[in-house]
Amino acid sequence: MAPLFSRSPRKSPADRLVTLIGKPGCHLCDDAQTVIEQICTETGASWERKDITQDPALHHKYWEQIPVILVDGAQHDFWRVDPKRLRKALGA
Repeated sequence: MAPLFSRSPRKSPADRLVTLIGKPGCHLCDDAQTVIEQICTETGASWERKDITQDPALHHKYWEQIPVILVDGAQHDFWRVDPKRLRKALGA
């Protein structure tokens, strides 16, 4: 009999990807990048930055929320990054 709740193996932080969606000249985006760089350096997670001014689909979806932070493609946060919450999401 299969268990009611099955858990997939937990990913290590090194297998995670954090995506920062923002735009140039956005001070909140710069602040978010500083936190993300620090946490990803500490945990070994990878990160990338996407510019909404270069991608119409991202602009349409996120323009009111930037900066938006995704973890493995799923929205994690917007406007501000909570370092403790991001570490937890990365499994660190």
